[in-house]
Amino acid sequence: MIPKSKLLMLLVAIALGIVVMLLPRPEGTRFEIIGDPDQKVLAAVSDAFALYGAPDKEGAYLVEAKAPGTEQCTGQAIEAKIQQLGLADVSVEYDNGLSPRAKTFLAVLAFLVVLFVAEPVPLEITAMCIGVLLIATGVSDVKDAWAAYMNPVVVFIMCCLIFAIALDKANVTKRLAHAVAKKAGDSVTKFTFILAISLGLASAVMHDAAAAAIGFATILPLMRAAGVEPNTNTARFMMMSIPFACSAGGMGTLVGGGRCMVSAAFLKELTGMELDFLDWMLYAGPGALICVPAVVAVVYLVFRPDPKIKLPKYDEEIGPWTRNEIVTLSIFGLVLLSWLLKGFTGLDYSVTGILGVVALVLTGVLKWHDIHTDLEWGTALFIFGGGLALGLAMDSSGAARYFANLFFPLVKGGGWLVLLAAVGVFGALVTNAMANVAAAALILPIVIPMAKMEGVDPRVLALGLGMCTSFAYLLVIGCPPNAISYSFKQFRAMDLTKAGLVATPIMLALVLGVAALWWHIMGLV
Repeated sequence: MIPKSKLLMLLVAIALGIVVMLLPRPEGTRFEIIGDPDQKVLAAVSDAFALYGAPDKEGAYLVEAKAPGTEQCTGQAIEAKIQQLGLADVSVEYDNGLSPRAKTFLAVLAFLVVLFVAEPVPLEITAMCIGVLLIATGVSDVKDAWAAYMNPVVVFIMCCLIFAIALDKANVTKRLAHAVAKKAGDSVTKFTFILAISLGLASAVMHDAAAAAIGFATILPLMRAAGVEPNTNTARFMMMSIPFACSAGGMGTLVGGGRCMVSAAFLKELTGMELDFLDWMLYAGPGALICVPAVVAVVYLVFRPDPKIKLPKYDEEIGPWTRNEIVTLSIFGLVLLSWLLKGFTGLDYSVTGILGVVALVLTGVLKWHDIHTDLEWGTALFIFGGGLALGLAMDSSGAARYFANLFFPLVKGGGWLVLLAAVGVFGALVTNAMANVAAAALILPIVIPMAKMEGVDPRVLALGLGMCTSFAYLLVIGCPPNAISYSFKQFRAMDLTKAGLVATPIMLALVLGVAALWWHIMGLV
């Protein structure tokens, strides 16, 4: 039986989805025809549409309605013509309008956001229902919706969780906790600040999810020993500082997060300009150095820990390194190295991660029973997998593109700082519902032409977007560190949103401050 308050939230979610569905749909006037280099579709609809601009390299082109608002000047009329011509490989996208599929997606998203934040049903169940809803409403097909639940990123998160189990079982995390405790004493605040900031800065050269997994494996035994109860401010501060710091740290170098690499790659593809490893570190590194401790401070101010709670003291010596510690760290180190060298080896994170898990079992550090009983399968498979399915649908339905095309022309003519702020805000919001890599790939092709028209250096937008898509602080599904942290059930999804609502604008303001001061000194702006 669902409690009344949760039933009410469920009804609110349903009502919100229905309201979005009943809102009028902006049809738009421009449509993109994809996969038609011979312009057969344009020839068939030339009485209602005219060519708009030049075709791109792949032969896609824009058409504009001659008589907007009439029945023959709609996207559905073009789709009908494509079917009539039997052009199976040709598709149409809405350029400045909202397609029926995108509107349906927004109704589903509105329903799910309430479930994500208020949790009237367990988040794992909500995550399972994402695939069901996307398929039932026709937003995604069966294959695409469920494929996201076993996406390579999901496998990678699973590997990070298993490494955390191994580090804990081998007592490596106890050694790390001992080292941090020497500096922090028994203070919860000092310990969390030192650990979170250290891992946050380490995220500039290692995957943020892996860094976060080490942090949770280190801090959880201490929380239990100190008697920290779940869903208290102390638990929230300790468990949310780590993912927030690790997400912010990834902006520091080109290898710190996929969004940085994608931003640099799109910049080169669209403009020929290059941001290499050293360039990125020089421009974005100071932002990471400022944002990592700042975001931990924000979480501290939102959830002040109980000063009466003291961490256990390590009076005994930690002892010499054991065989299991050495083996575990060696395997973990090799896997981290393979992740850093992904660009050279071509091996996906998921492949080398699974090989590392196999090595842990073969060397006796872990048994299958350890993985089977200690792994948070709900987080690994469903929560982040469902989030990925939602993000992919946001992109494929055209909803993200619609808002990008609607939003960015509003800031046209405002100068580089206004354009950068708009890119940052949009990127930080969108990345909560779709992977930050996808967000970067979506936004840059739209804003770089605007930058060129306004005389803004495109490198400014590429750097800003790579940095600001690090701030996926609003939803549990926003990024892997959030999902992993939530899996330990020390806080509710609404707590993360509460901290994110404070942290996101502050972090965006810090990035803009770095851009205005540091990039000016460096001669970039």
